[in-house]
Amino acid sequence: ATPNRREAVLAVPEVTGSGLAADAARARVLAERWAAHAVAVTRGSDGAVLWSGDGPPLAVPASPATGDPCGAGDRFAASVTGLLARGALPSEAVTRAVADASLFIADGGAAGVGRGGNGAAPSPALAEDPAELAARVRREGGVVVTAGGCFDVLHAGHVRLLEAARALGDCLIVCLNSDESVRRLKGRGRPVVSEADRAEVLRSLGSVDAVTVFGEDTPAAALERLRPHLFVKGGDYGARDLPEAEVLARWGGEAVLVPYLEGRSTSQLLAAGARVRTAGARAKET
Repeated sequence: ATPNRREAVLAVPEVTGSGLAADAARARVLAERWAAHAVAVTRGSDGAVLWSGDGPPLAVPASPATGDPCGAGDRFAASVTGLLARGALPSEAVTRAVADASLFIADGGAAGVGRGGNGAAPSPALAEDPAELAARVRREGGVVVTAGGCFDVLHAGHVRLLEAARALGDCLIVCLNSDESVRRLKGRGRPVVSEADRAEVLRSLGSVDAVTVFGEDTPAAALERLRPHLFVKGGDYGARDLPEAEVLARWGGEAVLVPYLEGRSTSQLLAAGARVRTAGARAKET
């Protein structure tokens, strides 16, 4: 069942308050009263809270979205229904449905349906398209910055690089190697983290404005689409020529280095983890 917050308040007057805890308590009462497997109380711009079973409630925040919210509740309910019918867990269905409802609002709400919007496959991300972002920033006279890499097992070196890159311009777009691209470059067993998860983690960083995934060995084709002013790499590249420099020169872009945080690399982290696992296995044997 998916009542909205107002409906839950009217249905459970004995629970007072307006915060998350109160909405979760209403969901629990309604689940018991209705003998429902799960109840998700939708909370408008605050997302939803799900009660399912005896564990703690699941709070699902909504992505920021501006626009007419009319119809968002129906979009939420339709998404939950479809996902449950395909075998999703209630927690998975509610999480995705909150994202779908936010996307529905961002795409124009009910009015967007009439003009051809809201027809695309639902997506959990509300990020601006990387190419459109780059074009907009250029039109506004800003500086478009890109950075490229695998970003497998994000660490402090990655974070420092991205923060430094973002400080050089008005937007930062990360060109991310796809899973197949990483395997060709790094070998079997890599990446440790899938491209979808790596992209989601990168988008969550305050320094990153957008992420584009490329399947080639270099981001040359992605750079051609984005046409950035700057392409940033870590200072560990030293004096070596960057292969992307030739591509960037076609439209006057430049490749630049930013300071490298010594001793941080994904390969080192994975090697250290392997040593720990080996030592643990030997200790068990003895």
